[in-house]
Amino acid sequence: MAQLLTEAEIKQQLSNLSNWTLEGSKLQLNRTFKNFVQAIEFVNKLVEPAESAGHHPDIEISYNKVKITLTTHDAGGLTQKDFDLAKEISQIT
Repeated sequence: MAQLLTEAEIKQQLSNLSNWTLEGSKLQLNRTFKNFVQAIEFVNKLVEPAESAGHHPDIEISYNKVKITLTTHDAGGLTQKDFDLAKEISQIT
């Protein structure tokens, strides 16, 4: 099982991520697209990095809005796996 990060480690890592917020013990990213098709295209681009990492985000889609939430469920909070995947997701356009 992955090890939980400390509050200080979380704050430090979060400072290196643009547009991600801390919501309790979860990382969250909200993206808005021109339309539904672009939103789905973005979500489809998340499949490969999530599968490669063996770590899957929670995803909510509402027309042109996508909310991505990351947490390591089996560890009960944020681990390095969450921040590593967040960095990869941040690079997807």
